[in-house]
Amino acid sequence: MTTPRHLEAFLRTDEGGLTPESLNSREPAAEPRIRTAVLADALGRVQAFFRDDSLLDIDNLNQALARELRGLPLREMGRLRQKYQVRQIPPLPAMTHFETAVDNRIAELEQARFYSGQGEEDLALAMDDYRRLLGGARWLAISRPLTDIAVNHLSPEQDEVQLREALHSFTGLRIKQRLDDTLEIPPLPETAQRILHLRMKPNAEIGDLADIVENDPSLAAQVVSWASSSFYASHTPVNSIYDAIQRVLGFDLVMNLAMGLSLGRTLKQPTDQPEGFIGYWTQAIWMAQAVSVIISCMPRRERPTFGLTYLSGLLHNFGYLVLAHVFPPHFSLICRYTEVNAHVPHELVEHHLIGITREQIGGVLMDLWNMPEEVVTAIRHQKNPDYAGEHSAYANALYLARALLVERGVRLGPELPVPEALYERLNVAPGRVAEEMDILVENSDSVASMAGMLS
Repeated sequence: MTTPRHLEAFLRTDEGGLTPESLNSREPAAEPRIRTAVLADALGRVQAFFRDDSLLDIDNLNQALARELRGLPLREMGRLRQKYQVRQIPPLPAMTHFETAVDNRIAELEQARFYSGQGEEDLALAMDDYRRLLGGARWLAISRPLTDIAVNHLSPEQDEVQLREALHSFTGLRIKQRLDDTLEIPPLPETAQRILHLRMKPNAEIGDLADIVENDPSLAAQVVSWASSSFYASHTPVNSIYDAIQRVLGFDLVMNLAMGLSLGRTLKQPTDQPEGFIGYWTQAIWMAQAVSVIISCMPRRERPTFGLTYLSGLLHNFGYLVLAHVFPPHFSLICRYTEVNAHVPHELVEHHLIGITREQIGGVLMDLWNMPEEVVTAIRHQKNPDYAGEHSAYANALYLARALLVERGVRLGPELPVPEALYERLNVAPGRVAEEMDILVENSDSVASMAGMLS
């Protein structure tokens, strides 16, 4: 094992207290790594050490320490990494001298393995040696095994029941009633209703769609701005909605863009969000563009409908807006947990805290709004890489889009494994998809500009 020089020097000081033998005698084992989360409140900073197969439970941590801790802001974390010349803060109390809490489950490990702080290298120490490094740290029950958090991937028919259970457990009477009403009488926006009717019209024309868009001034302005953007590189000015549809964007794209915008405006975007993650509309555009790239790599005869795929991307995170609207205090808590558990997919955090995920909520409402089955399926099953049921191409494409964007540095959450079977179901070549996705990410400025028009 190679140890970064600055850490090796530290570990061999009186403070570190390790001999060369204890540092180099063990190779990393197939055991969970130990992670560090740095938190702060008005009383100062605390570092929490926990296993990366666990969720750090901020509630338990705050109760045990009688604190009001939350994740350290990104800017301050950046300064901390720069100070210690590391990419990640290693779980070594004496390095930072912060008050330290250690999760009890670490004691179950045969050795302590953690990122060195530089590159991909690990350090592995005998547990006895690591305990000596922990010194006066407090051992506490502050995590939950990820294997104990069982998200409902397989039974969408239970989603509405779980949603109502979550409501009755976590919301006040007024909000309960509001969502109960929503579930029984879906308040689909007028523009969205008109677009749904148009979609079912076999002889729909550009003029029909232009009329719908023109009757919504805000939507009309956004469609024209979109068509005039550098992303579509129109060589002549776009002078009307009809012109934007016919010459630049196309009927299908405008219809689904208008649907996505109309639904996205039904709920106010939350002012709170996990620090470091990109906003709602930026996520929407990235996913819509990425999922379009993926289906373009499929054999033509097997491709799902472009418009419905694009719409699925635009609406993939709609449940996020609903969470913020219906569960305000708990939404803030979800944000705080997400910040300090960057290695944990958001659906596990949400299930742990409220018993339901944004994908389940989004699927329920889309179904109640009589959205196309393809879109409902895509939103509901987008986090399940093994989904092979009806309309699986839509859900699988969304999963792959997220995984490839995260791999390229777009902040949508932790990295996701992509089973080979998923590529096979979509019938796409990994190499070609990767190349096309690289091209998309190279145009990140254009994507950001498009998202800005919708915010």
